[in-house]
Amino acid sequence: MSRLLGTLRSSQPVARFQRYCGLFPAGEEGSGGGDPAEGAGESGACNGTAALRRPAAAGRGPRNGMRSGRGPQIVMYIGQVSKDILKWPRPLSPPVVKLEMRTDAEYGMPSTHAMAATAISFSFLIATTNQYKYPFELGLVAAFVFSTLVCLSRLYTGMHTVLDVIGGALISAVLLVLLYPAWDTIDHLLLTSPFCPLLSIVVPLVLCYNYPKLDYYSPTRGDTTTILGAGAGATVGFWLNNQYATPAYTSENFQLGFPLITSKMLVVVLARFFVGIFIVLLTRRLMKSVVLGMLGYRYKFPIGDLEARRRLEVEVPYKFITYSSVGFSATVLVPLLHGLLGLM
Repeated sequence: MSRLLGTLRSSQPVARFQRYCGLFPAGEEGSGGGDPAEGAGESGACNGTAALRRPAAAGRGPRNGMRSGRGPQIVMYIGQVSKDILKWPRPLSPPVVKLEMRTDAEYGMPSTHAMAATAISFSFLIATTNQYKYPFELGLVAAFVFSTLVCLSRLYTGMHTVLDVIGGALISAVLLVLLYPAWDTIDHLLLTSPFCPLLSIVVPLVLCYNYPKLDYYSPTRGDTTTILGAGAGATVGFWLNNQYATPAYTSENFQLGFPLITSKMLVVVLARFFVGIFIVLLTRRLMKSVVLGMLGYRYKFPIGDLEARRRLEVEVPYKFITYSSVGFSATVLVPLLHGLLGLM
């Protein structure tokens, strides 16, 4: 078992998968796909354990190096924190070809892409089985194929080992099994409890401010804050809609089918989409400027100072306030504008 786990955690299976897909390092094209294990221990390794241990220059990470929706938010937080606790390096390059660079400063285990794909696809399947008229087997196959393709994409891009994606998928599966019996109860509390807005803001903020500390800067804390902020804003928006908006349906009589698509319906759908995107992007742009300006004034740093924006006291409130506003805008302002424009 230990040998199997060691093999799944190594870079060679990832490199072999890339070669099988036709992806070779520069200069190896047409070489017959030699053993990708060759060169794995050369001094040219630009990431993996060596990169994670290299001191970051100038504060930078190593180079190359209607449900409330709380499920994916919980999954992503657990995944991001697990990375910085376990501190397992990403695959070595060489032999692996890295197609992404931004997240290479992060650790690898578990794959949050695999976690999110598994959680979203199977949550969607479970939540819609009794509301849409489609064969359960078809939905199960679709969820499995979608999550599998996302997992394979992380191997193809060279960002995760096989064990990373398997671990991510298994963690989401366990969380789904544990949380599924409490879905309705959690949803009811989030939509009706008078304490929901307060808890939806305070709890994620506490988690973000107590995120595990690293020896160098990594985008994981910022990404986690973005996810929790957006989820917090959306949750408050759902709660507000439930309190003051008339429900369009009840779970007892709601049964969706697939209506015939007409030209008028297509126009309305496209209009709703572009109006929603415009409002969300406008909210994001305005809040980024306002919040960053206020923080710059408070902590005495120019807006363009990237190092200052990476500090805990700046990064967390900046990203949390910005993206909680985006989540709130998407769940409250966008539907409100749709109604005013007659696009409901």
